[in-house]
Amino acid sequence: MAEGKKVAASQVEFTVKKGERIPRKPLGEYAEADNLNHAIARDGLLATAMDDKNQYGPVSMMILLLIVATITGLSLKLLSVYL
Repeated sequence: MAEGKKVAASQVEFTVKKGERIPRKPLGEYAEADNLNHAIARDGLLATAMDDKNQYGPVSMMILLLIVATITGLSLKLLSVYL
């Protein structure tokens, strides 16, 4: 088996432990935030949602989903009116 073997892939080192087939990526940066406003002000909405920089990743992902869904819905509604 592959014991502690490291495989390099696009500047990120993946580690394969004994008994595992899928390499693991090292954990990213993580820092606790006091509240959602503090998290978004410090890390930004995209970094909080996509990179899980703090504990508000899932909440900010739902906010991002609502923003994208609203823009998509408005775009489709405007297209249906004009076409």
